[in-house]
Amino acid sequence: MTVITRSAAKPATPDSPQGRSAGRDSAVDLARAWCLTVVVVLHALMVGVTVGVDGPVLENALESWPGLAPFTWLVQIMPLFFVLGGFSAFTQWSRLSAQGMSASGYVGIRMRRLLGPSVVAIAAMVVTLSALSTFGMPSDLVAVAGFRLSQPLWFLGVYAGATALVPTLVSVHRRAPVRTLAVLVALAVGVDVVRAATGLTAIGYLNLAFVWLLVQQLGFWLADNRLPRPRAAVAAIAVAAYGLLALLCATGVFSFDLLADLNPPSCALVLLGVGQLALFELCRPALRRMHGLRWVGVVATAINLRAMTIYLWHMLVLVLAAGALLLVGARLPYPLSSEWWASRPLWLACVVAAVMLVALGAGRWEIARAGSKEAGETGRVAASVSPVLAMAGVVVLLVTGFSIAGGVMGLTLFASALALASGTEQRISIRVSGVGASRSTGNGRWARIGSAPTQTQVSSGPMER
Repeated sequence: MTVITRSAAKPATPDSPQGRSAGRDSAVDLARAWCLTVVVVLHALMVGVTVGVDGPVLENALESWPGLAPFTWLVQIMPLFFVLGGFSAFTQWSRLSAQGMSASGYVGIRMRRLLGPSVVAIAAMVVTLSALSTFGMPSDLVAVAGFRLSQPLWFLGVYAGATALVPTLVSVHRRAPVRTLAVLVALAVGVDVVRAATGLTAIGYLNLAFVWLLVQQLGFWLADNRLPRPRAAVAAIAVAAYGLLALLCATGVFSFDLLADLNPPSCALVLLGVGQLALFELCRPALRRMHGLRWVGVVATAINLRAMTIYLWHMLVLVLAAGALLLVGARLPYPLSSEWWASRPLWLACVVAAVMLVALGAGRWEIARAGSKEAGETGRVAASVSPVLAMAGVVVLLVTGFSIAGGVMGLTLFASALALASGTEQRISIRVSGVGASRSTGNGRWARIGSAPTQTQVSSGPMER
């Protein structure tokens, strides 16, 4: 029987071993909220909408900006996302496995939490693109909109695969942490070397697995309290990682544009992840104090509560906002002009407000839906096949650029993955807004478990409630 409870124990102190590995870490919460904010702001800045001689133009406004490369050293935060995701995955799987949960049960829970919101968001995107075509938007603009919608979805496929491997990777980490890290480093470097030697970019996509699993593994080290204790040593790691990354960029091994190093992923992201991990560890006490400020804590909690929803819906909000600008017929400043930059604060404020409103509505529906449905524990076969179907769905969406047909195919694969992850063997009921949980006793009766309103860190990914 799978049981999930909320701990009634007194929260651990921030610097205690328990606070570092089992309790909720406010520094992780704040860093994750900040990373998601950066993602939304970056994508909002990329929206360039103008009306040219041939009609409306939707483009990446930052693509020709001379300051883009140095800017990416500040806004490329996906490695830190995966580090924080590794931290959360390690702590959650450690706690649930100690309570008797199977690996397949854990994967099923994580996949349901990922796929439930994803199916709804992808369906909304398919409906939106269909409506745009139906109401006469030029096909090339619909294609651009579909392409923009598909770009952030790579994360879903990588996250599904990384989640499925958490129990195995945590196990090998505990037996041989250094060797596990070394093997992943060798595989990631090997892919980069072969890619550079052959000139075949497609080979680099193998690092969608090796690079991100390696960065996630760094999060295991953070959660397992394996980082050096002296702050001077951690600072030295940060300097070394950023210094080596700058050197390799200067010699042409990697691009100074760290967004370009994302597709396909390269070991530049590993070095960046090491540097970001070290900086996070140095800033951890300050982040905890900052989270203690009431308004900061409230904002961070609100963002984390709707994190996956925000990530899934923000691109659709941006596409619709861009369309609204064209429909209004107002004079639109040319991207990167002084007038365009001057209008960005108002644009960003409107985008953030719209995203939060949409996330609030969609998030409430998701919570109500999760609380009203019972799910079975996922079997081994289903736990293995469900992530594969989710990854296949992402591949379809990316390859087709989120065409309407591709969107329907991808949505079907995601829905099938969700159905598999839902299981039928055992029934689980988690009270989201209450102070306890209940479980099936196997004879049709329900037993109360726990009664304290305290929270534990249950998210296993970079952007999860």
